[in-house]
Amino acid sequence: MSLTPKKRVVAIDFGTKRIGVAQSDPLWLFAQPVGTFDRAGLSGALSTMVKQDDIALVLVGYPLSDGDETNAMTGVVDRFIEELRAEFPQLVIETVDEHHSSRSARQILIASGRSRKERQQKGRLDSAAACVLLSEYLERCNRSVQKKA
Repeated sequence: MSLTPKKRVVAIDFGTKRIGVAQSDPLWLFAQPVGTFDRAGLSGALSTMVKQDDIALVLVGYPLSDGDETNAMTGVVDRFIEELRAEFPQLVIETVDEHHSSRSARQILIASGRSRKERQQKGRLDSAAACVLLSEYLERCNRSVQKKA
């Protein structure tokens, strides 16, 4: 059996100051950080990927409270997604629950042995949170494929 490369999945951890981005490998096994951008920088990065026809799906972390209720940030993310869909109508955009993604990313950065100063660099947590969102999504996809096999 040969594995055929696929287009990548891109995950976005939206913040009002910084937007963390991660992407999968072509086989959808691993998540890797792309970086942290402002809104204009994100548009440029996505434009490059679109030109390369490299995106299968864009996941946007969706902020819900503990009881799966919307909060103040949910409306901000809804507007961001509307803008993204208007700018990139060819992309498939889905939301994923981002509950605890930043906390998980912080724990991963601590476990990685990064110094406190490195962990506190602007953007490191944002791209790590996008990696957490993407890793969880890829794990779910790969589990469902294994169950079907």
